This record gives sequence, structure tokens and C-alpha cells, in this order.
Amino acid sequence: MSKVRVCFLGTPDFAVTSLKALLADEHFEVVGVVTQPDRPAGRKLQLTPSPVKMVAQAHGLKVLAPESLKANQLILDEIQSWGAEVGVVVAFGQILTQSFLDSFRFGCVNVHGSILPRWRGAAPIQRAIEAGDVESGVTLQKMVKKLDAGDIIGIRRVKIKPEMNALELHDELAVLGADLLRVELMDYVRGNLAPIPQDEAQVTIAKKIEKQESLIDWNASAKSIDGKIRGFVYGPGTYTLLQGKKLKLHRSAVAASADAPALSASAGTITAIYDDHISVACGEGVLKLYEVQPESRNRMKVEDFLKGNSLKAGDKLGV
Repeated sequence: MSKVRVCFLGTPDFAVTSLKALLADEHFEVVGVVTQPDRPAGRKLQLTPSPVKMVAQAHGLKVLAPESLKANQLILDEIQSWGAEVGVVVAFGQILTQSFLDSFRFGCVNVHGSILPRWRGAAPIQRAIEAGDVESGVTLQKMVKKLDAGDIIGIRRVKIKPEMNALELHDELAVLGADLLRVELMDYVRGNLAPIPQDEAQVTIAKKIEKQESLIDWNASAKSIDGKIRGFVYGPGTYTLLQGKKLKLHRSAVAASADAPALSASAGTITAIYDDHISVACGEGVLKLYEVQPESRNRMKVEDFLKGNSLKAGDKLGV
């Protein structure tokens, strides 16, 4: 069988893993790449190409980086000239029209970072961790106009460990997504695999994370706050206030019930100071903070933070 000609659409590191897998697979030929335009990055806000663009250029691939594919006929015509048989979309970051999806012989497929139909939308990895899910995964779907609603071609699953954060889950899912392309995508193209419709009754939405969600509400349970801290590590992060200044929170754990007896302390109150962590009363339970980041400082362990901050039990966070 001749190689399957692929048009790859993707932008961040998550997509890079899939692109590299296709480039290394003798059954596929990546004939061109579409990604987001260069964006300002770093303290100097220098225009920087996307991770996908850098990999594509390193492999001498044709690369397009339009602000939008919609109504950009010159770009669309060039993509058509590549003669791709399937579009592979991984965290591309733009809405695609139905006519574009239909312009390939085998349509477009998408690698999505959840077990669909759970967590359709913009932030599936963060929302899964935040919600306390015990399982996550990655889905290869046949793309349709409706967001993440396409028939399922394949799924890979992974257990979410209690201490796992979204960055760690991201890295595992990226590898599993690439494996879906190597195996299930080829089976689909060869006609050996029929996509399965999603169960609309099981749909949940992973809405985009808003900036105001980063502020910790200590009236929530320790479990939910810990989930948010671990989930938002992938972006945009979480913070509380200490003496009127931002204190970013990077690593935490829920105190075991034996270590968190019934407390009369109000939510946000520091209940104890230890060598390596601070215990904080929540609306339900106690949260242990292990790594933080004061304003204009680097991330640090709490034991180092305490050397320059004379905190004591009874002090309050969030004010």
C-alpha cells in the first residue's frame, strides 16, 4: 500500500509528539503543515514560531501559518495543491469549516485529550484533574462541524494518580495520542475500522479557563482546591493572597483525616507550620502546601519560603 498523504494541523508541544510520530512512520507522508502564526513570547516579547512550526521547518516541510483559514482562498488553494488524503488535527487552535473538513478523501481526524464524550472543549486535561477524575485518556475522532462531537475512531486510557498534575497527564496523553495515529488511523484509512458515534447523554464540557478562576477560594474543600492547583499547573496557574500580595501555589496535598481533625479555624487560616509544608484550613478538610512562589520571585519549596517569612499558626491566607 502506498503512503498515506497527510496534511498536519497543530500548534503546541502536545501536537509535536503526534507530528514526530507521523514523520517517523513509513506508512505516512506529511506533505505540509498548518499552524498558528508566530506569537510574542518571553520577557522581551519576541515573535516566536510555534513548537510545531519549528519541528516542521527542521524537517524541510511546507509550512503555512495563517491567522485564520476561513475565507482565505489563497491558503486553502495551496493546501489543496499538496494532495493530502487526510487532515490530522492536534491542538491546532482554529475553528475549521465543514467544507475544509470535507476537502480530504478521508476527511479530518482529531486527537483530543480526553475520553470523549467527557470533556469536550478547550481545557480537557485541566478540567479532568480539577474535577478529581480517576481516569483520563485520549480520543481519535472523525471531525465534524460541532465541537468534539465526531465519531470515535479509537481511545487510549490512563489512570490519574492522586498526586498527578496536568503537565504530567499532558505528557502521557501526548504519547498515547501519537500511538492512536500509528495504529487506529491506519486501520481507519484502510477501511478496517468503523468509527463509533458518541453518546450525547454523557457529554461534559471543558470550558476555557478564565483568569478569575486562578484565585483560590478557601471556602471550597481541600480536595477541590488541590485538584485546581494540580490542574491549573498546565495554565493559567493558581494563587492566593498573603498580606495583600499574590502567592502562587504550585504543589499541594490533601491532609489525611488523621492529620486534619475537626477544626474551628475559619477557611484560609494557617493551622500549623512544619519544616516542609504549611497546613491551611479549607471549607472542608485541610490542605498542605509544599511549593509556592511569592510575587517577583522564583518558585520555591515552602521550607525555603519560610526562611524569609515569619508565618505562624493563625495567620490568614486569601486576604
